[in-house]
Amino acid sequence: MPRKVTDACIGCGACAPECPVDAITVDEVSVIDADTCIDCGACQGVCPVDAIVEE
Repeated sequence: MPRKVTDACIGCGACAPECPVDAITVDEVSVIDADTCIDCGACQGVCPVDAIVEE
């Protein structure tokens, strides 16, 4: 299952450069494209507010 971003996201963008398949875009908050996500967890490990969770 792909990861998802919760309401706790502060839009810092720390997760986006960690994604090996560029599945994350950042506007006011981060958004993970579920069709592109390979569920590697790299983004989850760098989120400073634990806003990325397994779906």
